[in-house]
Amino acid sequence: MQLPAHSYLDGLAIPYQNLEFPPEIEKGAASVAQALGYNPSQMVKTLIFESGTQERVLVMLGGDRNAISGYLKRAIGSRNIKLAGPESVKEATGYEIGSIPPFHWQPPGFRSFIDALLMDEEVLGVGAGVWGQEIMITPQDLVKASQAVVVNLSQKART
Repeated sequence: MQLPAHSYLDGLAIPYQNLEFPPEIEKGAASVAQALGYNPSQMVKTLIFESGTQERVLVMLGGDRNAISGYLKRAIGSRNIKLAGPESVKEATGYEIGSIPPFHWQPPGFRSFIDALLMDEEVLGVGAGVWGQEIMITPQDLVKASQAVVVNLSQKART
């Protein structure tokens, strides 16, 4: 199955592997990781946040991680942020929550952030746009494809 996310990567000559998993499995990074034989930390959650200025941004985290609110607010540059609702996500990305590709749909100027911990993984899994399809890609190629800013979003600073 050739999806827009695949065509985008092909156009940039970015290597990737397309994997399939049973679409009836429970939604979530942990379920996808188990189905494909990877660690949850390697399955990327693609989340859309909205700021007080109505800007929407993409945030990528490992499937076993949550963003630290203060770090996320600092990266986005707004103290007033919230997770976008399903309608807002669909409007911004063209995709339903659950398998949002982190590239190809963003208009110019759209900002994307990737948690620095993901850069330690050998390979990452991202949604291909259809539940049951997963794109496996290196962290460096994911940054290139998504034009994301690498920032610490989930690891508390050691003192």
